[in-house]
This record gives sequence, structure tokens and C-alpha cells, in this order.
Amino acid sequence: METRTVPEIQVGDEQQQETAYEPLYRVIIHNDDVTPMDFVVHVLSTIFMLLAPDAVSVMYTAHYRGAAVVQILPRSEAENRINKAHFAAGLEGYPLHFSMEPE
Repeated sequence: METRTVPEIQVGDEQQQETAYEPLYRVIIHNDDVTPMDFVVHVLSTIFMLLAPDAVSVMYTAHYRGAAVVQILPRSEAENRINKAHFAAGLEGYPLHFSMEPE
């Protein structure tokens, strides 16, 4: 029977330093009576990368409750995706609105 020795692993100072993370924010979609449901699902799927069943669920939650949480993301990513969604909606003439709040 052969025994193996595992080499000792030393962790450098840079690996021990705490990584600073961006604060997380909830992205919220708000219901409106103008934007078509299929367009909302399209935006949730393409910009927020939700699977189709999840996008439909978020869309219906917003439709019936007035708003729904889409995702929880780092602040810069949340802002980026919200801006893309607003831009896409604006190109089509829809008032689709997203907001964000700290987690």
C-alpha cells in the first residue's frame, strides 16, 4: 500500500485580505396598464436573464400585486440592467418601469 503526502499549502497575504463587495440591491418591476405582457417577459428574459417560467411568474406577480422583485444584484449591475430595460421599453414606446432598493 502506497502512502501519499499532501504538500502543505501556504496562503499568501493577498488571498487573506477581505474582498470588498458592492452592496446588493433589489431590482423591482412595477406594473403598468400599457406595456404588453409578452414584452415584459421578453425584457425579463433577455436583459435580466430569467428563464421563461420565472419571467412569466415575476410578470404576473407584478401584474396582480403592483410590483415584484426581479433579482438581487450588486448596485452597478442593477443600475446597468435597469437602464437597458428602460431604454428597450422607451424604443417601443412603453412606460415599463423598474426601480431598485437596498437589500
